[in-house]
Amino acid sequence: MKPRDVPEDPNDASTRQIRRESDPRPSLRLVVLEGPNRGATATRSNETLTVGSAERNALKLDDPTVSRFHCELTPVSGGARLVDLRSTNGTFVGAVRVADAILAPGTVVRVGQSTFELSNDSPARVALYQGEALAGIVGRSTAMRAIMEQLHRVSASTASVLVTGESGTGKEIVAESIHRLSPRSSGPFVVVDCAALVPTLVASELFGHEKGAFTGADRQHIGAFERARGGTLFLDEIGELPSQLQPALLGALERRRIRRLGARADTEVDVRVVCATNRDLRANVNDGSFRLDLYYRIAVVTLALPPLRERPEDVPALVEHFLRSMGYTAPLSELFSPEVLAQMSAHRWRGNVRELRNVIEATVAFGDAHRALATSEPTEQSAGWTAPSASDPLPKYKDARASVLHRFERAYIEALIERAGGNVSQAARLAGLDRGYVSDLLARHQIERST
Repeated sequence: MKPRDVPEDPNDASTRQIRRESDPRPSLRLVVLEGPNRGATATRSNETLTVGSAERNALKLDDPTVSRFHCELTPVSGGARLVDLRSTNGTFVGAVRVADAILAPGTVVRVGQSTFELSNDSPARVALYQGEALAGIVGRSTAMRAIMEQLHRVSASTASVLVTGESGTGKEIVAESIHRLSPRSSGPFVVVDCAALVPTLVASELFGHEKGAFTGADRQHIGAFERARGGTLFLDEIGELPSQLQPALLGALERRRIRRLGARADTEVDVRVVCATNRDLRANVNDGSFRLDLYYRIAVVTLALPPLRERPEDVPALVEHFLRSMGYTAPLSELFSPEVLAQMSAHRWRGNVRELRNVIEATVAFGDAHRALATSEPTEQSAGWTAPSASDPLPKYKDARASVLHRFERAYIEALIERAGGNVSQAARLAGLDRGYVSDLLARHQIERST
């Protein structure tokens, strides 16, 4: 995982200036009716409002039966969407326990021993970026333009940023954009994928090690924190970080110092940290798998990327962007007629922007957008698991998941090592994985390799 310098695009005027406009958005107001905080209120315009006992909730409840991050509400036209964050005691509307629902104004919600009523406040205006591209981010929807405006403001600071969103929504691109727009743009941009590292090597990858620090450490290794000095360190899939390493990461972020494995002295590091995850870390805080203090440290600012299915107006702009980035210079209509673009805008895009890019690449290869779009539609069979008939027993979730992962791993590693000509180092580079992890997968599935 080498540092990457992300230069400013001289043709992208958005990296040099930002123009703003605003858009009226619904506002949400909560009033506590019962419980220790009776009479307390919280208001949000367009933004998600969280309820819980932890300090950073918009509505903080001093109720011991309320989870640290209990639930969240997002204002929508005519009401609010409520999502329970895997709380211990649940979120209720009347006698019904709610996991995810759209609620009308006037609804009373119970969490623990407290209740609150929601209402829509006067609409507020939210600043939008005036344009369809900003430092590699493309979109014409109001949701993405609001994120672009946030991104421009956040980039000028040194605050740690947590980028959230489903897989394929473009979290790494957003992290690169923060780097490109920041005063650290001349420094390195270093990526660490926490989900792709062997658990025993995560500390070495982050902090480095000295020669002889452990078996197999035949030379000194400079960790990601030091490689990113003066620039930005992007920790992808931060939710996969082993719990035993979370205190060490917290210490490094607070003290701005790290210690290589086997070293006797600390090393100062000057980095900005941007993290990303497709998990809800607040729910992980509730179940104890992610530290609350570490969450506070990495989520000073949170940017939540919406899935592509919720912003269909971005599809045509993304299609053109990807085509031009692939060197396609012919008119867009030669490959994508208005009818096809309409069909693509209505597509569910379970793989989000990554799936869209794959469809565009397949269209360029096939010359047929309908065929490419059809091949992207997932099925139960392609997912690797088919539900048994009603008369057959349903396997335990853990066993079914393990079976699917095993088949996926074997199919993927077989294709990977074949494409790499049997070379493990090349396979690791192609997959963006640690070489040792690729070797472990090969051994686990008893697949032959050359080196």
